[in-house]
Amino acid sequence: MATASHYGPSSSSLERDARRIHDDKPVSPGSIAVGVVIGRMSEFFDFFVYGLASVLVFPQLIFPFAPDRLTATLYSFAIFSLAFLARPVGSVVFMTIDRMYGRGTKLTIALFLLGGSTASIAFLPGYEEIGVWSIALLALFRLGQGFALGGAWDGLASLLALNAPAKHRGWYAMIPQLGAPIGFALASILFGYFVANLSSEDFLSWGWRYPFFVAFAINVVALFARLRLVMTKEFGTLLEQHELEAAPILEVLRVHGRDILIGAFVPLASFAMFHLVTIFPLGWMSLYGNQPIGAFMVVQVVGAIVGIVTIIASGLIADRIGRRAQLAICAVIIAVFSFVGPILIASGNSGHDAFVIIGFGVLGLSFGQATGSISSRFGRGYRYTGAAFTSDLAWLVGAGFAPLVALSLSSRFGLTFVGYYLLSGAICTLAALAFSKALEQRE
Repeated sequence: MATASHYGPSSSSLERDARRIHDDKPVSPGSIAVGVVIGRMSEFFDFFVYGLASVLVFPQLIFPFAPDRLTATLYSFAIFSLAFLARPVGSVVFMTIDRMYGRGTKLTIALFLLGGSTASIAFLPGYEEIGVWSIALLALFRLGQGFALGGAWDGLASLLALNAPAKHRGWYAMIPQLGAPIGFALASILFGYFVANLSSEDFLSWGWRYPFFVAFAINVVALFARLRLVMTKEFGTLLEQHELEAAPILEVLRVHGRDILIGAFVPLASFAMFHLVTIFPLGWMSLYGNQPIGAFMVVQVVGAIVGIVTIIASGLIADRIGRRAQLAICAVIIAVFSFVGPILIASGNSGHDAFVIIGFGVLGLSFGQATGSISSRFGRGYRYTGAAFTSDLAWLVGAGFAPLVALSLSSRFGLTFVGYYLLSGAICTLAALAFSKALEQRE
């Protein structure tokens, strides 16, 4: 393999120098945890800012020509899905950058691209101003978000897991997952404030743009938090031991192709539910509900807080009964919720609110251990790249098209079909867990 110096400037030597400077200052698991949560929160904030705008803004701003609001929202959700298609491509490209130029260079490029793509949406003119170019630009920026997120995989969650005590791996595995509900809550609070305090005209004219500006600032803070940890002695030691090394994707597929496939389906119940309790309920409420959107977004923030609590609980439970057992139990609970959830949504405002709050609670118990399950089967030298690519595929299959599919099915065939969609994810998770256990016993 060619060295970084053959390709141009690299951050690798700077990272090594920084590790030598701070050699006598070991980083604590708590510091790693804070950096990981900040990093994940920034990613999810970017994605949720876009997700909320795909319901509240883009159907009217970008697709005013649609025959009705439902069709416009479906168009918006179609573009929402593009990021999940671009994410695996971003992982492949940025893994190459990682090997050639270093982890610091990779993260700097990826996070500036992520923040830049998100912030650029704030300047997007509407369809009535530039026509079809507004759709093209929105799609381009959304692809940029997904492509950049593929490069934002930093290995810090693995660093945290590898520094975790043996009896507390479930606890440490849930810490990165806290970034999702925190990012969602912050995005909802920002959007909810402008929705509640501005007229519809002002909100669609300029109010919705502010959260996209904030996203860039958050990404800059997250970048420095991540670089600080990448330049620690602990990270460097694991990198030298090939625990956090970026491997060529074709080699990883050759060695661990089966593990990647199984790993992509293990968290499917959790990932399928992810957007069904965040983006889909807001879309359904905006189309068919009579509750003020600002008030409903407060309910979503409450749901996110419940999700934080149950994510924390997932760490305690997993350390007692094991991650596989917990994921299996949660998949069964999600299967049960797939029958109860549509009934709640159809029972008015209170039922709709209950769907979100209960759904977040169930989601947190499962999502808290979902990512930890992804990297458990990869060996040294393949864990970093294998976990990244597996996560990309899991999000693509489980969550990428969830708002589009759920809204399409429910609007055409009824809310029961949303439950069927969620049930299919639970069945896939249970099947993947059973298959994984059978392979381990055979091996």
